[in-house]
Amino acid sequence: MSNTSDSLSKLALRKFKKNFWGVLSFWLILIIGVMSLFAYMIAPDDSQNANEMHLSIHSQRPGFEVQMLTIPSEIDNHQSVVSKLLFGTQSSDSEIPISKYTIENTTLFYTEYASDGLIGADKAVDLSVFPNNDYNSYIENKSFLFGTDKYGRDLLSRVLVGSRISFSIGFVAVFISLIIGIFFGSIAGYYGGKIDAFIMWIINVTWSIPTLLLVIAITLALGKGFWQVFIAVGLTMWVEVARVVRGQIISAKEMQYVTAARALGFNDYRIITKHILPNIMAPIIVISAANFAAAILIESGLSFLGIGAQPPMASWGAMIKDHYNYIILGKPFLALIPGVCIMVLVMAFMLVGNALRDALDVKT
Repeated sequence: MSNTSDSLSKLALRKFKKNFWGVLSFWLILIIGVMSLFAYMIAPDDSQNANEMHLSIHSQRPGFEVQMLTIPSEIDNHQSVVSKLLFGTQSSDSEIPISKYTIENTTLFYTEYASDGLIGADKAVDLSVFPNNDYNSYIENKSFLFGTDKYGRDLLSRVLVGSRISFSIGFVAVFISLIIGIFFGSIAGYYGGKIDAFIMWIINVTWSIPTLLLVIAITLALGKGFWQVFIAVGLTMWVEVARVVRGQIISAKEMQYVTAARALGFNDYRIITKHILPNIMAPIIVISAANFAAAILIESGLSFLGIGAQPPMASWGAMIKDHYNYIILGKPFLALIPGVCIMVLVMAFMLVGNALRDALDVKT
């Protein structure tokens, strides 16, 4: 039995590898996943939530460059490497965009950067604030590959950090939906009768409520926030999993291997978990890939409505909400860049789901 299972798995893997778009999407998802995990190491702005604001350089186009003066703080922030990796760097240093600077005696005079043809303010700082009076290492040309948002934050850094929410919402929501859906679907399909009728009634009632409306209701009940959205999305996606599992188990429980397991005296729990579920995992895997894409879209919609991830947390949906007005103001990239990111990630999950469906199709 195990050899047959191994050969079928290898055959499915071979078929999946032949699907160009499926393999390409898989590697794209993997790359985006690694980038989201190490977002603070890759992002030019590694502050918490990539939230370093410079209002004087707001809404600048991709490729914008400016001189940045960093004035070190005397506050020493002790932070572990793991903390920096997961939550970003806690820094008390002040970054100031400047247009020019001069040195006179022990004082550094600089002119703050001003956009739209305005004249920046002239200010001064004593060289003693820089360690060993080495001011050169605190002045650098900083480029913004994706430009800056309306608050003057680095858009590339916000996109990288925002990818974490899209990925984590997919994993958590699908995990919750699988646990609840497989549990109720297994019970309904295996036992049938009144139990099946009652569970199907719950499924149909939940199914009849619009997904976004149900998510909004759950989110408002649990409160606005990061984890509340994850739970809300997961609690609305289980019905689809439950229906698929129920249908598969109704067919599978009439098979000879289930009859043989009953004859050997195995209990219902073992028959369901050890014999039936492993044989119906193919459609569950496919629906999980589709649910990943659906979860990302729902979270983006909630963030756009203002009840998803709350500021200053970076979220692709919230970034579109903040900048959709700029589409008609001549700076559409502020909304289009996060929009394209959502589209690419959702399309990748859908293509992987289609490739898995074809690879795991026993008829072919």
